Amino acid sequence: MRILVTGSSGHLGEALMRALRADRRDVVGLDVKGGAFTTVIGSIADRACVERCVQGVDAIVHTATLHKPHVGSHDRRAFVDTNVIGTLNLLEEAALAGVGRFVFTSTTSAFGRALVPEPKEPAAWITEDVAPVPRNVYGVTKTSAEGLCELVHRDHGLPCLILRTSRFFPEGDDRDDVRAAYPDANLKVNELLYRRVDLEDVVGAHRLALERAPALGFGRYIISATTPFTRADLAELRADAPAVVRRLFPDYEALYARLGWRMFPSIERVYDNARARRDLGWAPRYDFRYAIDRLARGEDPRSELAVTVGAKGYHAVSTGPYTVR
Repeated sequence: MRILVTGSSGHLGEALMRALRADRRDVVGLDVKGGAFTTVIGSIADRACVERCVQGVDAIVHTATLHKPHVGSHDRRAFVDTNVIGTLNLLEEAALAGVGRFVFTSTTSAFGRALVPEPKEPAAWITEDVAPVPRNVYGVTKTSAEGLCELVHRDHGLPCLILRTSRFFPEGDDRDDVRAAYPDANLKVNELLYRRVDLEDVVGAHRLALERAPALGFGRYIISATTPFTRADLAELRADAPAVVRRLFPDYEALYARLGWRMFPSIERVYDNARARRDLGWAPRYDFRYAIDRLARGEDPRSELAVTVGAKGYHAVSTGPYTVR
């Protein structure tokens, strides 16, 4: 199977290129930036470039995108050109070329304002059935691209799976107050409880989506570490998250005390990955339990793949954690 990976110089794109090459797959990497894993330099917004790249391809994994950090450095038209027009170019050329499967990397940021409950309300339980309420042009363009995936699937029969990934970026949090309040590793391990996923598990979900797309046809899936919480925990999570974590993981407090870490006082949303586990056969490994067990042994809680790919930044014109260094 010949696979086109867009965004091959990015975090996920590089990770996928590494993994698929290790599987001895025939892989083509497309990106606007050159890199060790990019074989074609070009833009998905360039229809002629896309047409050339899809020839002879059996599958497409579309990770290329302008991200949330680009909101501060790119205008809305650039987001539309890349995230909407670029995705449409890929979908239509894939249909014309007879490509057999299409996997689109979307984001849980697409849920937007639906992720934040009203004050004193329980934490929100987020499944694929929650209606997105985008909060910025990033969310708007990603939900629009998802709609195009569904449209082309229905009109042309292109098997297309959408993976709404939660946080897997290695950079620091984009909120200055949060970065100042918690060590970075503390933040990321806390988030594995409800809204983060390790890069290796994200790659695993994409590999499974490639295999399952023809049988499933179309679907949207939340890709996040398996939460230990249930709906019964939602009210207490909003009011006193440490109490819930203490009940489920009695050993975590001593470890956190030794590390000088803290649990968040409140958690406002929880991502449920049950549909991805059921339909894709996905079994994410890097959850909160796994992380604290590794920390207790003095080990890095991240996967080797996440460490290897490392941080890339997003652009060179801003200040803060997302700037290219």
